[in-house]
Amino acid sequence: MNNETLPQLEQLIDQLIARNERLNNELSQLKEQNSKLIDENETLQLEVLESEEKQKDTSNTLSNLLEKLQSATQAS
Repeated sequence: MNNETLPQLEQLIDQLIARNERLNNELSQLKEQNSKLIDENETLQLEVLESEEKQKDTSNTLSNLLEKLQSATQAS
């Protein structure tokens, strides 16, 4: 090995270590973001289910009211 090779290797190793640290930090941030998005997705799915249930209830109520109105109209 010549005199330049060892310092070059040390510099490359330092660069790789720094890049690895940056990538590990980015990975941690992405994992945290993913976890938050999973939680948010689950919440939104529950809200959709609740909304669909309320819509069904409202639809049933309106159908019942329409039947009552039709019955009252026919009885007149």
